Amino acid sequence: MKALDPARPVLIAGPTASGKSALALEIARTQGGVIVNADAIQVYANWRVLTARPDAGDETQARHALYGHVAWDHPYSVGHWLRDLEPLLTGPDRPIIVGGTGLYFMALTEGLAEIPPTPTAIRAIADARLRDEGRAALLAELDSATAARIDRLNPMRVQRAWEVLQSTGRGIADWQDDTPPPRLPLGDCVPILFDVDKDWLNRRIARRFDQMISRGALDEARANLPIWDPALPSMKAIGAPELIAHLKGEISLSVAKERATIATRQFAKRQRTWFRARMSDWLRYHPQKRTDETTLANP
Repeated sequence: MKALDPARPVLIAGPTASGKSALALEIARTQGGVIVNADAIQVYANWRVLTARPDAGDETQARHALYGHVAWDHPYSVGHWLRDLEPLLTGPDRPIIVGGTGLYFMALTEGLAEIPPTPTAIRAIADARLRDEGRAALLAELDSATAARIDRLNPMRVQRAWEVLQSTGRGIADWQDDTPPPRLPLGDCVPILFDVDKDWLNRRIARRFDQMISRGALDEARANLPIWDPALPSMKAIGAPELIAHLKGEISLSVAKERATIATRQFAKRQRTWFRARMSDWLRYHPQKRTDETTLANP
């Protein structure tokens, strides 16, 4: 904690299951501040256990914001998040912004292009093509600059890039190059990136999914079964498709747990790759090396 200036906002980014929320809570308890969500799925109200949102006990220890505040059937973009974040950046409490959605942090610290909303008809075409033809079909139609810049393994990012190109005639890379100044430059905050060992993280992922089941993730999935629509952003929670498949009688619970754990490991790998490529100037935090003191190191 001695390395942190209590007057400056803190950003905490890292892969799923790495312990980001625990560090945010420790900072809030020690120095004060409001913990602000920067995870694109934790904004939705219909998943709490499965997305590892802070529980009621955590919320009694520090103020939390932008968790579970969006209805399951509502669209939510990085632009929405920045607008919801604005009052917290100017409020009385120092923001401690924590999450695994790198695009949120990039928009905050590098600026966000003002891209027009995607027309409903184009979104419907993109949904259908992604479902029927897969990510590679949309990726093949992107401009080269955008294809080189986005997370090519993330279907949501590929679809978004395709929609922007189709609806505006300009690639996302072109829009990003014409971006207004950032709302919170890195020099005005303390940016911390969880730099974790792969094997250490994979063990945590395996344990955490079992914990989610014991804490009610299956009941949570059962509550979502009547409204299940895999095309909705709120249904992209890692592990949700597998638990829904189990509830439909398509696979056993043990198979669902195994597949969900594999999907989580794959997601975490994509996150680590993206963070290391895009956040080279963030402070590194090594939770696997921690004993009694926080380990922060310059890149």
